[in-house]
Amino acid sequence: MQKFTLHKGLVAPMDRENVDTDAIIPKQFLKSIRKTGFGPNLFDEWRYLDKGEPGQDASTRQPNPDFVLNQPRYAGASVLLARKNFGCGSSREHAPWAIDQYGFRAIIAPSYADIFFNNCFKNGLLPIVLPEAVVAQLFDEVVAFPGYQLAVDLERQVIVKPQGAEIPFEVNAFRKYCLLNGFDDIGLTLRHKDKIAAFEAQRLATKPWLAKTM
Repeated sequence: MQKFTLHKGLVAPMDRENVDTDAIIPKQFLKSIRKTGFGPNLFDEWRYLDKGEPGQDASTRQPNPDFVLNQPRYAGASVLLARKNFGCGSSREHAPWAIDQYGFRAIIAPSYADIFFNNCFKNGLLPIVLPEAVVAQLFDEVVAFPGYQLAVDLERQVIVKPQGAEIPFEVNAFRKYCLLNGFDDIGLTLRHKDKIAAFEAQRLATKPWLAKTM
């Protein structure tokens, strides 16, 4: 998993409440057994005027010119600004996969659905919770100033605005540790690979029949 320490990026505003995971990545794309390739279909039904299907070449499709991510001023955005209850609906882990694979590294919102919130941390995304009034002010600034960027400093737990003002945020200490070091669940386990190998060797030495297969 990619480490998250300090990230500075263009902000894109998703000015909708209760954005559910089916909007983030529609159900037809869940057929894939791979963990990659979901970025082109992020917000698919809002992003395109035609219905998308798995494996379809996105360059042949009709983009919706009114959708925020299709506007030239937000091209290359890597910080997603959202409204309350972002990521509600089904528990599909494909939702944070799609957000990450599109190019976003952090999300800022007043609240999230619990399962989506937890899945973000497990997949290298940083979901930041800020008071609704603070988020509303950020929406105003993003719309008012093209090219608006924020720096997210996870180590210091602050968001740095363009003029230098800082907004503190809270994050669970264990989740912070995992993001800073790029540890997903497998990475956490592999920290103990020498102990695991030693245990397996000892077990086979005392119970050699376990090595036999039918």
